[in-house]
Amino acid sequence: MSYKFQRLREKLRQAVASGELSGKLPGERALAKRFHVNAKTLSKALTDLAAEGVLDRSIGRGTYVKGSAPGVAAPARWLVLCDEQSRADQKTVSCLLDELRRGNPDLQVATSASVSDMRPSFLNGFGAVVDVASDTPETFLRDLVVRNLPVVAVNREPKTYSTHAVLCDAALGAARIARDLVLAGHARLAVVEPAGSSTMSHAVRQAAMRYDREVVVDTCSPAEMEQGRGVSAAVESGVTAIICDCVRSAARVKAGLERLRTDIPGSLSLAAIGCMCGGPETCPCSGYYVDCAPLAAAVVRILRDSPPSRPTTLWLAGEFVDRGTVAPASSADGRGEPTVFRFGDAVA
Repeated sequence: MSYKFQRLREKLRQAVASGELSGKLPGERALAKRFHVNAKTLSKALTDLAAEGVLDRSIGRGTYVKGSAPGVAAPARWLVLCDEQSRADQKTVSCLLDELRRGNPDLQVATSASVSDMRPSFLNGFGAVVDVASDTPETFLRDLVVRNLPVVAVNREPKTYSTHAVLCDAALGAARIARDLVLAGHARLAVVEPAGSSTMSHAVRQAAMRYDREVVVDTCSPAEMEQGRGVSAAVESGVTAIICDCVRSAARVKAGLERLRTDIPGSLSLAAIGCMCGGPETCPCSGYYVDCAPLAAAVVRILRDSPPSRPTTLWLAGEFVDRGTVAPASSADGRGEPTVFRFGDAVA
């Protein structure tokens, strides 16, 4: 005795063989009505035939007789925006672009400074925009959204509704570093992040308060650090550890500390959260980093086939990289010997 779905399966097989069913099959509701069965029975029969290779089934495209499904269209051309500072860091940008090209070889790179000269006819040639820049005008991004052009911001939180984003989980990384530093005896921390942003400083303060409510957390913008006065002010105020928002800021801070002949990590620890390219040896200091490969893969995943209709933000947790720039605080600060442990280890 055969089951009902097995009898239906054979009827469908004969309909395909005879040409009664060809190309794209009608919807499951229509097919169920046509063969006088319920949806569950029909689904089981179709699944069996797909497993045998008689049919092709895919979510969103429907069910086709084997070999009749249209080919998947090549991904539309992408416009990648980067700012002048990012372009100057050729290694980082090149690494990210190389990874993005694995998902879509048809890329065009432009700077965010040139968006004011981009005509609608130029933008019509692209199927999506990947925004790697830090200073792309919000008005331009809103115009792209109005034009129904998918936008993915990389390594920064979106400020425009309906913009997708892929970024390193800065709050998680900052909290982990702050926990390690406080447990290692550091009493005054400095956070380097863009003016107007408080994601990292808030995470550091929250994590520090869990272990020592007397810890002081200062903030400083990357611009202040690059000008030098922020670095010297941090050292003079008694800061014993600095946490940076990205690799670029960490490199600037490290250069400033070296000019001041500050012993790293003997006198001051340095850590960062961000994206690394080319392996751990490219990181200027210890910290939690996301490699370019998974970052680009996440962008491709969002834009592949068709972008999700709702704004999507993917937070990627970084892995700890030890570059020898963080250490327990010196006992000279009067707090006594801290508990010694290896940085980056999990703490309950």
